[in-house]
Amino acid sequence: MQTKEYQALFLRKALVDAVEANHIWPVYACCEAALESNWGRSKLATGANNLFGQKQGQKVTLPYPTVDWNTTEVKTGASTLELATWLKFPDWITCFRERMALLRRVRFSLYDPALRAQSGEEFVREVSGYTDEHGTYHSRWATDPLRAEKVLNIHRRHKEFLDSIIPLILPSHPR
Repeated sequence: MQTKEYQALFLRKALVDAVEANHIWPVYACCEAALESNWGRSKLATGANNLFGQKQGQKVTLPYPTVDWNTTEVKTGASTLELATWLKFPDWITCFRERMALLRRVRFSLYDPALRAQSGEEFVREVSGYTDEHGTYHSRWATDPLRAEKVLNIHRRHKEFLDSIIPLILPSHPR
């Protein structure tokens, strides 16, 4: 685990970049980025400025270089190792911007509930996945059924700090 100081530096930079990228829930997006990138220390974050594990799509090819690295995915409750093609972004602002663009591109089939969210917590829960009436988890962004709770725990642990820096980054930002 990283030190509290390191985590604060990560969150501040991620929040500034999420705001610059016009993310609809920048405070929660920086908490998602902390989880997905191991506080900016994952191979994808350090080698590709890819904080969310965004892969190159098959329907829409983005104009960024890619890297092929293994990933662990959870499918039907079991972890499997797969080779994936990941986007390599020039910086974190572009990463946040392209993540929002992806959510909007596939919004009607998958991410519309997240984009219509009335709170950051609702956004995180809807973008992560959902459990149907039979108790079966259906992934959206991540295959980890605990992803939303992990992100929200990061937010809860750092809420006071995040609330204190929001006015410094964007005085009129409501979120």
